[in-house]
This record gives sequence, C-alpha cells and structure tokens, in this order.
Amino acid sequence: MKKVLVVGGIGVTASLGFVGLLFVGTLAAAGSLAGGAAGGAVGLAKGAVPAQYQSLVQKWGNLCPAINPALLAAQLYQESGFNPKAQSPAAAQGIAQFIPGTWATHGIDGNKDGVRDVWDPQDAIPSAAYYDCELAKYVKDAPGDPTHNMLAAYNAGPYAVIKYGGVPPYSETQNYVKTITDLSKSFARPVTRVEPSKQAAQAIQYAQQKLGTPYLWGGTGTAEQGGRFDCSGLTQAAYRTAGIELPRVANDQYNAGPHPSRDELLPGDLVFFSDDLTNSRAIRHVGIYVGGGYMIDAPRPGAVVRFSKMDTPDYFGATRVTAAGAEALPTAPAEEQKAEEQAGEQAEEQEESPEGAADTEPGDEARREESETPEGRSDEAGGPSVSRAPTS
Repeated sequence: MKKVLVVGGIGVTASLGFVGLLFVGTLAAAGSLAGGAAGGAVGLAKGAVPAQYQSLVQKWGNLCPAINPALLAAQLYQESGFNPKAQSPAAAQGIAQFIPGTWATHGIDGNKDGVRDVWDPQDAIPSAAYYDCELAKYVKDAPGDPTHNMLAAYNAGPYAVIKYGGVPPYSETQNYVKTITDLSKSFARPVTRVEPSKQAAQAIQYAQQKLGTPYLWGGTGTAEQGGRFDCSGLTQAAYRTAGIELPRVANDQYNAGPHPSRDELLPGDLVFFSDDLTNSRAIRHVGIYVGGGYMIDAPRPGAVVRFSKMDTPDYFGATRVTAAGAEALPTAPAEEQKAEEQAGEQAEEQEESPEGAADTEPGDEARREESETPEGRSDEAGGPSVSRAPTS
C-alpha cells in the first residue's frame, strides 16, 4: 500500500535546490520501503558488535527465550562499550561489568579452560547471558513481558519484580528497561524495511545551510569555534535542530537507530566509513545522506562542508536515526566532553601549520587533496564514549 510521507513537519520545496531534487527523487520510493515480511530469529546488524565478540554474542544471546543476541549486545555496550578492560569506581569489572560478589556466584567458565576469568570475554559474555537467564527463571511467574521482567530484575533485583508483579515503579529501573530495549534495536539486523525518519528533512536543511563552512577538528559549531565543525560535530548539530541529541563521536552515533541496507537508504540517514568493515567501534567518519549517492559531510582539515560521493570502498553502513535510539545511548562522562573541547582548541591553535594539524588528528595517516579516495576522510575529536555503570 502506498504511503504519503511527511518528513519532520516541513515540506520539501524548491528552496532546497540540489538537495531538494535528490530528496524528492529518493523519497518517491519511501512508501514501498516500509513494508516487508517479519519473523525469524534475531541476528546482529553488520559490524554492530566487534568481530572478535560477534560469534560469542550470537551464540550465547540465544541461551534462553528471555534474551536474544541484540539484547545481549545492547547490555554489553551499555555496560562497557565492549571494553574487556573496563573497571568502574564501584569495582565492576570487564566487558560485562560484573562486581566481584556477583561474579563469584554467577560467573561461568565459558571457554572450558578451567578458569573463570572476569577479564576474559570468552567467560564474561557467556556469564552475562547465563546471569540474564537465571534472573528470568527467578521471575518467570511474574505478570508481564518476560524480557522486561528480566531486565528489571537485573537492575532492581528479582524480589522487587515479584513484589510488584512485573517491572517495579522505580524510575531508574523503568528507564533501564526502556533503554536496553530501545538500544537493542540498533544492534539487531533488520528483518523488515526500516521506517523513514520523521526528522530527516530538518537535519538535511541545517546541513545544507552549513555548506562551505570550514572544517575544524573537534568543532561542534560553537561561536567560540567560529561556527566550524568536524564530521560528527556537523551531524550532531543537524539532528539537534530536529530535537534529537546524538552522541559526540561517529562510532557512537552509529548506534542511534536501526541500520538500513545500501539499497534502502533515504535522505537523512547517517552514513559511516571505516578502515575495518567488521567493527563499528573503528568507524572514523560520518556524513548525512541526501540521495542520489551523495552526502553532506565535513571531510578533513583544509576542506569545507560539502557534497561528497558516498560509494567508496571504506563505506561501512548506515543508521536511520530515531529519537528513542539516540536517547538510549550512554553519554560521555563530563571529563571526556572536556577533553574533546580541549582537543578542538588545540587543533584550532595549530590550524595555520598544516603539519601540526595533521599531527593532531589521530588515525588519518593518508591525506588527499580533492580526490574521493577513502583515506581523505578524517576522524573527529575524542574516542568512543563508554558507560562504566556497574552491574546492579
């Protein structure tokens, strides 16, 4: 059935120029993109889980009916950002952030090497799944959704779920259940066509207004920075005008919604680029798709916000941003945000020296002038923002 699409509450008019032509042409097919067959087991989205952990998450995420691989991935991402060396101030340890007492009771020897090691993902990931399933058993007779009850038990304890007959009326617990449930959608491989974004037109309109703006490593468009951007600073600012707050860096922005395939892209989708096509944590560049194989992006020092072709060998994948998906993402601690601001200030100070600017930008070893080779796309300031919340 054909559908009429209204994007972001604003019309697509001739004033959008080149973007408008691409936008209208691409949206003409949007109605048919929302259909499709449902069903089937939950798989993981391409690269959403680092390659070295993907088979573990896929296997152990099917341990019991209350969990699935995407849900387990969402918990690991929320807890540690897939960092096996993570340690919180509350002594939560490893990729799954077990506190010592919980590990002593529920940790298992997942790889059968005779050692239960909280720092070894081959033990910690199976243990996280096992712990979830044990909690699900404890609250199996409680009314309501079994997965929601399991997540509530993870956060507030099984007794609270049993006492209240489901998710207890604690705001922290209710928020945790919603956060992991929403976040899991960004880790799941879509089994139907992904619904068009309602905020896309506003984000594109903002990005178009910034065409010609000089690039600044660490730039988020503030007055102090002269209104300049790096790649993820531009996408963050664009979606902020549409009422959605994205994380600061590109590899976290990838998890802000479901992932349409290349032939399902619509204007407003974020498109990502990486030298490692198996790991979303290695993403180093992002742009806003505008249709017709083009994106608007802030590419590198010395360049300006511009239209770029997006079909290059380093294309990683796309995200259709949703408010719920963005809200579910962990936020960077204040000290990380401050470090990013300082990095941007340092880059600004060195901008007049091309050699200095190149030295301050991590991971971009090969430069380009105006060619469309993938090496020219540059990293944004800062590393991945990681939640270190201890297991409750």
